[in-house]
This record gives sequence, structure tokens and C-alpha cells, in this order.
Amino acid sequence: MGAESGVAIRVAEGEADLALVREVRREVFIVEQNVPEELEYDRYDGTSVHLLAVGPDGAGLGTGRLIFGEQARELTGGVEGRVLLGRLAVLPVARGTGLGAELVRAIEAAGAERGASQVELHAQVQALGFYERLGYVAEGPVYDDAGIPHRTMTRQL
Repeated sequence: MGAESGVAIRVAEGEADLALVREVRREVFIVEQNVPEELEYDRYDGTSVHLLAVGPDGAGLGTGRLIFGEQARELTGGVEGRVLLGRLAVLPVARGTGLGAELVRAIEAAGAERGASQVELHAQVQALGFYERLGYVAEGPVYDDAGIPHRTMTRQL
């Protein structure tokens, strides 16, 4: 995908970008996957770094968020140097283009800029292969999150 396709990935800044982030997440998680709205948007949204992929027309195509610092330590069992990648979502029109992998790499880079040495994510079981191809390793058992089977995965940066 990338610049040659006219797709840009940037840190979401300002209300217009954050509205696009919410729109993509609503379409993928709430509409497509039936995640309850009250579970999709949480207290970490206001302090996370949100990455946003936009098409040449300015429409949102994908997003993901990075939780770092004390909140990441709280959510990852206190592991120093670990950040949490989450809420990765790509609209159906952009799936299969490599955009998801580009978003993961952009979130990892944002984590590294904040001193991270490793990334944790909570993958839907159906997406394990995607993350494994990007160097993530599954840990622990499968668990339920919002009615969807998940597994924790990590990767060293």
C-alpha cells in the first residue's frame, strides 16, 4: 500500500482525525463484529496514541492505538519497556493490501519512540497467523474478550 497508493499513515491529531478513528473502529468492531459500543471505547482512548490510515480522498481506511507508560505497565502485568498495541482495524475495502501490516509497524515505531523494547497485543484467534507473520509469538491460553476468542502475543523490538 503506502505512499504510491495515495494512502498515508499518521498519528491522529485533532477532532477530525479522532472522528475518523472512531468511524473505522465503529464499522469494524461494533457493526461487523458485534462488539458492544460500551466495550469498544474505553478510558484508554483519551491518553493513547492513535494511528490513522487515510486514502487519497481523506477517508479513514484503518487505525490502531498504542498504550504506553504507566497504563501499559498496568495492562501488561508490570513489564518494564512493554507497550500495548490494540484496536487494530482495517475497513474491508483496504484488506489484503498490506495496510494492516503497515499500521502494525507504524504503531511499533511509535512505541520505540517512547522507549519500548517490546510490544504486547491481544489478538483475535482468527488473526494469529497475521501477527505471527509479523514476528509476534503467542503466549498463554485463549480467553474471551467481548465475546471473541483472543490470545496474548508479544514481539521484541
